[in-house]
Amino acid sequence: MPPEEFRTLSELLSPSAIRLLSASGSELVRQIGLDVVRGVVLDVFSGKNLRDSTEQLTRRRIAALNLATVELFLNGTARTQDFVARLPELAAEILSQKQLHKSERWLAQWMLGLTDKAFQNVLRDNPNAIQEYKQQYVAICADVIASHTREHGELSGSIRTTAGLSAEVNWLWLTYLLNTIGAQTLAVRGSEKSAYGKLFEKLILGALLYMLGFKHILPPPQEFERVFWLSSRGERRESDATLLYEPGKGVRFDIGFIGRGNPEISLDKVTRFEREIALGRSTYYMATIILVDRIGGNSRIESLAREVGGAIVQMSAGYWIRQVVQVLHTSLGFEHALLAMDDDQVEAFLQEQIQQAPLEDFIGLSNNFEPHFVRESGADYTVEHPESGIDESL
Repeated sequence: MPPEEFRTLSELLSPSAIRLLSASGSELVRQIGLDVVRGVVLDVFSGKNLRDSTEQLTRRRIAALNLATVELFLNGTARTQDFVARLPELAAEILSQKQLHKSERWLAQWMLGLTDKAFQNVLRDNPNAIQEYKQQYVAICADVIASHTREHGELSGSIRTTAGLSAEVNWLWLTYLLNTIGAQTLAVRGSEKSAYGKLFEKLILGALLYMLGFKHILPPPQEFERVFWLSSRGERRESDATLLYEPGKGVRFDIGFIGRGNPEISLDKVTRFEREIALGRSTYYMATIILVDRIGGNSRIESLAREVGGAIVQMSAGYWIRQVVQVLHTSLGFEHALLAMDDDQVEAFLQEQIQQAPLEDFIGLSNNFEPHFVRESGADYTVEHPESGIDESL
C-alpha cells in the first residue's frame, strides 16, 4: 500500500500546478487570456501555422510543469527521506486503483516513465501488469545507474530552496526525476496538439463567419438567413460549422490543421456531407468549404473537390479569408468589401474585427470571465503570466 504520508501525488503540487495538469477547452482560454488567444487567431488568418503560434504556449506550460515536478520531488523528500526509493511502488499502487482523476493518473504514470499512450500500448490497460512493469522499471534504472557509477563515479550533493525545502541528490534521485520530466513532456506535447486544435477550430471558424457579417446562433436554428452555428451533427457525420445564407442556400464548413502529406483526409472531408438538409419548411442545398493548413503543389485534391461541389482553402496562404469570400460569392452570390481589398487593407480589417469578435461565445464562456493566471512560487523560482498570461491544454 502507498505510504501513509502520501495518499496522492497531486497533494505534493500547488493548486496552480494542478490546473496546468487538468485544464482543457475553455479553461485554456482562462489560463492564456483572451488577448493572447486573439493574437493566435489573427496569426492564423494571416497565414501562419497554428502549431508555430501555439509553440510558445506549449513551451511555457512544459517549463512550468518541469519546475512543479522538481518541487513535487522536494516536497516528497521533505516528508520522508526515502521518498524517491519508494516512488515506483507508490506510483504502481496508485495506478492499480479505479476511477482515478486524470491529473493523478498522469502523475503516477510519469513517475514510471509512462504516458497514456505507453500505458495503453505497453501494459494494454491491464492493471495486473503494473507491478511487473514496475519491477522491470526499477531493475533497469538500477542497472543503468550501476553501470554509469562504475564509469563516472558516485553523484552526491544537495538541492535547496529559499522556502526551506531541501533534498540530498544522488544518481537514483536524478534518474527518477529526469524520467518523470521526459514522460511529462511527451504527454503534454501530445495532449496539446489535440487540445489546441479543437479549441482553435471553433475560435477560427467563429471569428471568420463573424467577420463576414453572419450572426452566431445556437442550434436548432430559429433564424434561417445569414446565421451560423458551430459543431452541428447531421444525419451522417459532423460538420464544424453550418452557415445559412438565405432560404435554400447554405454552406457546411470543416476545418483541420492537415498538412500536404494527408490529401486523402482532405478529400474525405469534402465528400462526407449530405448535399442538402431540411430545416423548418425549407430544403437547403449545401456547399462545402474545407479549411486545411496546406496541400501539395502537385495535388489534384482541389479539382476533385470541385467535382463534388466542394472547395478547399489553404490557411497557409496570406489572408486566405479573401479566398473564402470568393467561394461564398461564387456559390451563394455573397458580396463583401474584402474582395476588393489589398493586403494592407485586409490586415487592417482583420486587426479591427478580431478585437470585436466575441470569441468567448464560440467556446461557451461567460462574457465577463476572469482568467486564471498561472503563478508557481514557493521555491527559488516564480513563473507568472500576467495580463495576457499563459498556459495550457489537457
